[in-house]
Amino acid sequence: MQFGEAIKVALQSLWANKMRTILTILGVIIGVASVIAVITLVNGANLFVVKKVARKGSDTLTLTRLPPVIFTGEEYLKVNKRKNIDYDDFLYLQRTCSRCLVLAAQLGSSGKIVSGKQSSDNTTINGWTSNMAEISDQNIVLGRPLTPTDDGLGTHDIVVGADVVDNVLPPGDPIGQELRVDGEIYTVIGVVERQGSMFGQSQDNFVDMPLSTYLHTHGQHQSITISAKAGMAPGALDSAIDQVRALMRSRRHDRPGDDDTFTISTNDTFISLWKQISETFATVIVGIAAISLVVGGVVIMNIMLVSVTERTREIGIRKALGAKRQDVMLQFLIESAAMSLLGGLFGVIGGVTVAEVVTHLVGFPSAIALWSVVLGLFVATSVGIFFGVYPAHKAAQLDPIVALRAEL
Repeated sequence: MQFGEAIKVALQSLWANKMRTILTILGVIIGVASVIAVITLVNGANLFVVKKVARKGSDTLTLTRLPPVIFTGEEYLKVNKRKNIDYDDFLYLQRTCSRCLVLAAQLGSSGKIVSGKQSSDNTTINGWTSNMAEISDQNIVLGRPLTPTDDGLGTHDIVVGADVVDNVLPPGDPIGQELRVDGEIYTVIGVVERQGSMFGQSQDNFVDMPLSTYLHTHGQHQSITISAKAGMAPGALDSAIDQVRALMRSRRHDRPGDDDTFTISTNDTFISLWKQISETFATVIVGIAAISLVVGGVVIMNIMLVSVTERTREIGIRKALGAKRQDVMLQFLIESAAMSLLGGLFGVIGGVTVAEVVTHLVGFPSAIALWSVVLGLFVATSVGIFFGVYPAHKAAQLDPIVALRAEL
C-alpha cells in the first residue's frame, strides 16, 4: 500500500466515526491546550517583565530592607529583624557615594484621593525625590515633572497618572487642578504617559509627590527604597554596589563575617527571580497536562483495539489480496497518529484562544511562542504513534484465514 493511500484510508475511517473520533481525542486536546495556554501566558509575562524592568536600565541598583522574594519561613523571621532604611540613610549615601551618578529614594502607600464628587480609595501614593522619575523612565505628557525645588521646599505639587485624570479630575485641562490626597490639598503640575496594566492591575492609578512632603504628611512608618544609577562604563555597577554595601555596613554596624542587614538588587536579580518562579509554575502545570496526554493516549489505544476487532474481516480481505504486515501496521499507525495530530491542532487553537481570553479579561500579558506550537503538535503526534503501536501490531499479526472467518 502506498503511503498516500494509507493516509486516505485512515482519514476515511476517522470521518466515518466522527463522534467517536472527537471523544477519543478529547484528552489530547485538553492536554495540548493546557500546555500551549500556560506557555503562551508565561512567555508573555516574561517578555513584559523584562521590558518593564529594562526601562530602569542595566546600570541601576536598588537598596531595600527586605529581599524581593522570601522563600522560607526561617528566612522571613530572620530578615524581618532588620531595622528600616530611613531618610537619613539616603542623605548619608547622597553625601558619600561617589560612584552613584544618580541617587533617588521613594516611599509608597495606598490612599484616598478626592476631587469634587469624584474619588478613589485605592490610589497608589508615591513619595519620591524628583530624580526618581529619571530612574523609572517616567515620561511627562502634560505639564512638568517634580523638581529639586519641590524636594527642598516640600511643596504640595503632584504628578498624576492617566487614571486619575480620567476618573477623578473634572473634564478639561488637568494642570492646575486641585486634588485632595488623604485629606491634604495638592495642585496637579504634570500628567504621566499612560502605562497600561500589569497582570490585570492598572499602572496609571497613582499620585507622585515630593518625598519630603510625603514624610511630613504621612510620616515614615516603613522602610525607604533607595535606587542608584552607576553609569554604563565597564564595571561601574559592580563598583557602585561594592561602595554602597561598604557604606551601609559601616553605618548599620554590621560586624565582619555577618550577613548584610539590607538587600542590594539589580535588574538581573529581578528578572532571574521572576523567571525562576514562572518556570517552576509552568513546570507544574505542564506536568499536570502531561497526565491528560497520557490518559488521551490510553483512550486512543483502547479505541484502536476496538477498531481492530471491528475490522477483522477487512484486515483478512486486505491480507488475502496481498497486503503485507507492514501495510496493515502502517494503516493503523497512521490512523492513531492522525487522531492525535488532529487533537494537537485543536489543542493549539484552544490553548491560544484561552490565553487571549485571559489577556482580554484580566490584562495578563501573552505572547505565542512558535516553538511551543511545534512542540505541542510533535508531542501529540508522538503520543498517538506510541499508543498506536500495540493495536497496529496486533492487527498486522492477524492470520488472514482466521480473520476471514470472523463474524461481522
